[in-house]
Amino acid sequence: MQSDSPFFAGFRPLDYAFERSLGAPGRLICGIDEVGRGPLAGPVLAVAVILDEQRIPAGLDDSKALTARRRDALHGELTGCCDWAVGIASVEEIDAINILQATMLAMSRAVDGLRSTPALALVDGNRAPALRCPAQTIIKGDGRVLSIAAASIIAKVIRDRMMTELALTHPGYGWERNAGYGTAEHLDALKRLGASTHHRKSFAPIRNILSPGGGERLDVV
Repeated sequence: MQSDSPFFAGFRPLDYAFERSLGAPGRLICGIDEVGRGPLAGPVLAVAVILDEQRIPAGLDDSKALTARRRDALHGELTGCCDWAVGIASVEEIDAINILQATMLAMSRAVDGLRSTPALALVDGNRAPALRCPAQTIIKGDGRVLSIAAASIIAKVIRDRMMTELALTHPGYGWERNAGYGTAEHLDALKRLGASTHHRKSFAPIRNILSPGGGERLDVV
């Protein structure tokens, strides 16, 4: 089920109104967002969140609209007051089944990790994975639906921290700054250092380093 409802037109700031409109009080609504589809290195990660309407931190928004400092603060608040879980698909899984399917897998794992089973999952984007509950996709949901925004914040903070830790053992690629994305710094480091075990071999820039002259193809991101 997909939604691009006029309900959202000019709907700022975010509040719990959309989730509230979906059912009776007490109906568990889960927001899902992912981070890490586009990078050349590191896992893809998804987070599922069921907010407690009585304990929602102020200032939730799309993680991309927040400063790193504000994301970190909200991450700390959220993880202490809601039912949340993270799902990860590894680099090996990305290379084996492609990034789109790995993203769906991470989302499914996130929902499976929740303490409670939601009545409905609201998924950022236009594709939903197979879940243990019904799902509704929301295009640009991380900036439109509070539960998805919460998931986007937790996911962004966790993955950025993971890449910063990986940068300690694999220095030179700038992962602590670029989170594995194909920035000029990262691409230059790949030319100098080659690919690491955390690089996605199915992505064209990495594949071309490992197999020069093999030609490029567009990866699904």
